[in-house]
Amino acid sequence: MSQSTPHRATSERNCSRREFLVTTGLGIAGAALTGCATTTAHPERIIDIHQHVNYSDRPDNVLLLHQRAMGATTTILLPAGRPMKSEATHDGVSNGLEAKAFGNEACCQFARAHPKEYRFAANEVPNVEGATAEIEKYLKLGAVMIAEQKFGLECDSPEMQKIYALAQAYHVPVLMHWQFKRFNYGFERFYKMLEKYPRVNFIGHAQTWWANVDKSYLNDEKNLYPKGPITPGGLTEKYLADYPNMFGDLSAGSGLNALTRDETFTSGFFERHQDKLLYGSDCNDHEGSGPKCQGAQTIAAVRRFAPNKKVERKLLYGNAKKLFRL
Repeated sequence: MSQSTPHRATSERNCSRREFLVTTGLGIAGAALTGCATTTAHPERIIDIHQHVNYSDRPDNVLLLHQRAMGATTTILLPAGRPMKSEATHDGVSNGLEAKAFGNEACCQFARAHPKEYRFAANEVPNVEGATAEIEKYLKLGAVMIAEQKFGLECDSPEMQKIYALAQAYHVPVLMHWQFKRFNYGFERFYKMLEKYPRVNFIGHAQTWWANVDKSYLNDEKNLYPKGPITPGGLTEKYLADYPNMFGDLSAGSGLNALTRDETFTSGFFERHQDKLLYGSDCNDHEGSGPKCQGAQTIAAVRRFAPNKKVERKLLYGNAKKLFRL
């Protein structure tokens, strides 16, 4: 998939007027937007660790407005690897992170155009020639993590371990999309990597990561969004509890599902892992508020289920600020 952005200049010109109108509207609307801070004069800061450029063809100016409407004051953009047909990309089907997401250069340029609000990650298909050199190029340009690693490879393969070693050398986290029989195979043995690379901070994300908060869950590619009561103590909880270098990304429908499927579970989960959980949106809507915006719903869920204000601020801001040294 091409990473060029011919619409970008036009988008930026159109953005100025729209930004003014939306900002003015936000000043009037105040707290009416779901997930926004209580006042616009002194909003509570929110760090969103998981967004994408061109997500499902969403224009750049709409992404800007979406994040502001949602209340995110700092956003980290996660690039795709280069498009190719290979086993790791399921013969090209999962190019663009299966979401039409653009790559390293687009994320870097976007963040540099909006330095007060955006940071960027670096990424590449791990088993392609020159993968680590491509990632290292953007780490040197200021990328704050390696993400989103969403490829069809064994989690402990030599190619993936080169990614972990690079993250260790540059002191940046690695965010991994866990999806049974689809992306990052071998979740049950990932503890070996946590132990082998103790100085690398890993961030878990997606369906298999969140389904496994439930101790009774059996990995099932047909049941990636389980419903109903959760038995605490699943493998995800064990990773969070037992390994200082394991963190969790609250983003996407998988994260929101885990937080809302059993309301008796979530407050205790937040309490137990209050220093290990990070807010992310990973949503492709255009609104940034209301029922269509899963990212705004996740903010609302954090505020609803956090046992106290201190824990809420850790999840929405403090933990990410510390982990990414923002």
